[in-house]
Amino acid sequence: MASFDKDSLSNTFIVAVGICLVCSVIVSGIAVALKPQQQLNRELDQKQNILRAAGMLPADSNVDAQGRTVDELFAEFEVRVVDLTTGEYLDDIDPSTFDPIKAARAPETSMALSAEQDIATLRRRENASEVYIMRGEQGIEKLVLPVRGYGLWGTMFGYLALDADLQTISGLGYYNHKETPGLGGEVDNPRWKAAWAGVQLFDSAGQPDVRLVKRRSEASLPAANYEVDALSGATFTTRGVQNMVNFWTGELGFGPFIQRLKPSA
Repeated sequence: MASFDKDSLSNTFIVAVGICLVCSVIVSGIAVALKPQQQLNRELDQKQNILRAAGMLPADSNVDAQGRTVDELFAEFEVRVVDLTTGEYLDDIDPSTFDPIKAARAPETSMALSAEQDIATLRRRENASEVYIMRGEQGIEKLVLPVRGYGLWGTMFGYLALDADLQTISGLGYYNHKETPGLGGEVDNPRWKAAWAGVQLFDSAGQPDVRLVKRRSEASLPAANYEVDALSGATFTTRGVQNMVNFWTGELGFGPFIQRLKPSA
């Protein structure tokens, strides 16, 4: 009768495979069990970024000055999907399941951008996107738009918030980017982000005219209303931010929707 050799190559291989299978089952089980919590965390992070862009939530807190939670504050927003070409609402699309980034990748739900059109370096633009609207007794109080565009090292993803006049920027914030810390990464600097509040978006002809400049114009000059400080030593990131804001508020972005919302439109 042959003796059992526990140190043989075949037995070592069987034990290794068995351990791998057991570990795979455990890891898969944990991943499945944690998936609902991960989804909730993603949704919470999205809400926080929207609220912070709108100036409704401090950067270092999960509650506002009155102690209201993220969910309480976000409940004030109406989430809709809009057709970017016509500016009309698309009531047949559920905002809770719609993914604009995924839509931008599919030819049937997006459009290719020419080099002249593609100032934000997107390649393709989705046909529809989400908007976040907060209404009050006098009408719209805040409008938050998802924006993205290429910086130096990759695409920057964020939210642009407008005040009730749909002309004045309330805030701009990024939740995902690959910019260099200390240079382009200064898009996360609270002081730089705070400088966006009050900047005017559209010129007298109704065209987006935000400019990031090394030297601001005199406060008495009309040009100063459209200017934000450039990021020192980060030319490509600065250009990317400017192009991103002007693209997404222009004719190919949310421009038609914004114009439909304005009383004079």
